[in-house]
Amino acid sequence: MRCWFLPLAALVAACATVPDRHSLLLQPENPAMNETAPESFRVRFETTAGEFVVEARREWAPRGVDRFYNLARAGFFDGVRFFRVIDGFMAQFGIAGDPKVASEWQSARIEDDPVASTNTRGRVSFATAGPGTRTTQLFINYGDNSRLDGMGFSPIGEVVAGMDVVDSLHSGYGEGAPRGRGPDQGRIQREGNAYLEREFPDLDWIRSAEVVAED
Repeated sequence: MRCWFLPLAALVAACATVPDRHSLLLQPENPAMNETAPESFRVRFETTAGEFVVEARREWAPRGVDRFYNLARAGFFDGVRFFRVIDGFMAQFGIAGDPKVASEWQSARIEDDPVASTNTRGRVSFATAGPGTRTTQLFINYGDNSRLDGMGFSPIGEVVAGMDVVDSLHSGYGEGAPRGRGPDQGRIQREGNAYLEREFPDLDWIRSAEVVAED
């Protein structure tokens, strides 16, 4: 809607009904954040390490792809850090940098999808903490992690351009706390990017992520 072409009174009324992207990020249950995705689409990620493109395929994991689509359209990933990058395994991201946003999505779970593809190099899947726990965190596989298939990790798409950029993401912090010296996910949820910038300044992050092609 191009609100600025309306008369003043109508402009005020109309614009008041159109939520901005930030307000939508605080409303996981809003219908605008739960639309059905196209059968396939691409999301371009501009990061501090360069650009890569993910192609999502709804036939692989419809619930997960719908969530990914709505998050990308709303700008959820903008500013998000790659907080868990483990050489030869995967690069994980998807906790909002704003603690208020992270808090709203922490319990916005989606049902599991049957595993219709496999976790090979370049495939993208949602992270889980067990059945029915997918929210906003995803990971990109660095190698053949097909062992994850039997654990319910259902790929939603794959990197189709820029995998060399994904390979170059900073991995110096390794595994996260408490098993490693990397970021503590609980603190990311509570303190956001302020915590990461202060204690893990070398993490790469997403400058912007946008849907660039839909089928």
